[in-house]
Amino acid sequence: MKFSKKDIVQIQKKGLTVKKVEQQIELFQNGLPFSNLVSEAIIGDGILKLSEDQQTNLIERFEAKKDGISILKFVPASGAASRMFKFLFTFLDEYNIEEESINAYINTHKNKDLYVFFVGLEKFPFYDIVMDRLRANTPNFDQLSTDEQRLRFVHMLLDENELNYGNFPKGLLPFHKYKDGTISTAFGEHLYESALYSETDAPTKLHFTISEKYNSKFDEEFENIEQKIEKITGSTFDISFSYQKESTDTIAVTTKNRPFRDQDGSLLFRPSGHGALLENLNDLEADIIFIKNIDNVVIKYYKEDVAKYKKILAGILLELQEQSFKYLNRLEKENLSEEELIEIAEFLVNKMNVRISPEFEKYSKKYQIEYLTEKLNRPIRICGMVKNEGEPGGGPFWTKDESGNVSLQIVESAQINKKSKQQKDILKNATHFNPVDIVCATKNYKGEKFDLKKFVDPKTAFITMKTKTGKDLKALELPGLWNGSMANWNTVFVEVPLITFNPVKKVNDLLKAPHQIK
Repeated sequence: MKFSKKDIVQIQKKGLTVKKVEQQIELFQNGLPFSNLVSEAIIGDGILKLSEDQQTNLIERFEAKKDGISILKFVPASGAASRMFKFLFTFLDEYNIEEESINAYINTHKNKDLYVFFVGLEKFPFYDIVMDRLRANTPNFDQLSTDEQRLRFVHMLLDENELNYGNFPKGLLPFHKYKDGTISTAFGEHLYESALYSETDAPTKLHFTISEKYNSKFDEEFENIEQKIEKITGSTFDISFSYQKESTDTIAVTTKNRPFRDQDGSLLFRPSGHGALLENLNDLEADIIFIKNIDNVVIKYYKEDVAKYKKILAGILLELQEQSFKYLNRLEKENLSEEELIEIAEFLVNKMNVRISPEFEKYSKKYQIEYLTEKLNRPIRICGMVKNEGEPGGGPFWTKDESGNVSLQIVESAQINKKSKQQKDILKNATHFNPVDIVCATKNYKGEKFDLKKFVDPKTAFITMKTKTGKDLKALELPGLWNGSMANWNTVFVEVPLITFNPVKKVNDLLKAPHQIK
């Protein structure tokens, strides 16, 4: 692939190299393989189910250790709220009040979402905000027909010159309204929740990945709520932000896998999905890191339940990490007996879900030590898994890579070959779903940070079709943050209850019980 001097300057300006861009083009040319599912992970085979006593002991372990470690919560929060309101944008595009009533429109288009939205209208946390503005702008608003009022309500909610909520970052939207009239955003709810499981003498630390253009809005929201939340929780907060790095953008290509060029002849690069946030995670310094999406929050009534399971996951992490570090220190001395090597191998198999090579016993002692060290000395992630309720997205599976290695992975449905009956059946039989409820450790047994980029499986990237100025193009998304980006981490899946998973994908999700005040 030949690039001009102008191209090379553009590539380097983004923090990329020509070699890296050439490798991306090769992925387009060669195609990306589907994940090879061996079986679904289930209770007793890849997923832990804990007794009440085990849960209590794990919470106690975390509580006993937390004052001596640094804790951070990492929240991907750069997404705009446009998808939340997709059916409302469609309604504004299609509906003509002169031609039909809203009920007729709902029936004609079988638009259940719109019906639920209007039935639950007064229960939305932003209802009073919208109504106050409507009445201020339209003195005779209460005399208008119901259809006219509802149409104006949606315009006020979404129009760019009004509240413009569809273009807001999801983290700054009103998510919950409390009895005292307080409106809480998803951003604010993350602060409340974090204080419940990371309360120590040190400030509660949270890191949000956001779009740079909204930095001042997040700063403003934190200034507005900081004192109130500190008073209620008794915690202080250390909040930091970062942006998706330009160096994680990927080149776009034509349908013939040639670099796609803009009208001015420059190369077209595109943001590469949430897998790009591995760079942001890699920059962070903490002993344990909690990861959770911005829209997965609950009202205060349920927060103790959510915090309980965070502590349980962290307790498992600390227990496994402590044992791993002991073994790694022993392996470093290289004077282990055969029994000790077998003990470490059994720990990897039984506690860390690592499949040991059937040739292991034939290895020389020196190579056995190297093999076990390499398997143990990796970042660790403990992932909560909820029972499958038919939600779209990823799940826990045993997979096999091109070298024949079997491991536990979170796999997105887009990574699975639906044309294969065998693969489709494994997907269909999955009992659990990935809610992105992760506690992880990114330091080794010497206290040094791992370079997380070394544990990525690059072949788990995605190729998607897009358009630009009416022309088709192919775009490359990096391996997902909790999918291929963590493919070579040591992984433990744990069943957690459904109350820990309350995402707001559509605005109507705010009408569900975990988002409504009792």
